[in-house]
Amino acid sequence: MSSQEEILSDGRFSCVARDPRFWEMPEKERKVKIDKRFRAMFHDKKFKLRYTVDKRGRPVNYTSTENLRKFYALSESDSDLSASDSKELRVKKKKKKKAKGKGEADS
Repeated sequence: MSSQEEILSDGRFSCVARDPRFWEMPEKERKVKIDKRFRAMFHDKKFKLRYTVDKRGRPVNYTSTENLRKFYALSESDSDLSASDSKELRVKKKKKKKAKGKGEADS
């Protein structure tokens, strides 16, 4: 195949390089910004589906949360909150496990 430069130097396709319809979308505009009300969908089990095959029947190994991270991003002010919230969730889970462990040991 021809290289990209050869294709763009061809007179028939030279307008493609200058036409904004064919430009790649910028990274920061690619994802939809969501606020803190919807940040639970990144870590909640209700939003997580495990796919074994794609739409054509080929085997795959990914989850729906990977798609969510691909298309959505937390707003700038909420991204700092989400990092601290994830730490708080881990601490709460550890405390629950310790509390369950004590409750089982006592009974």
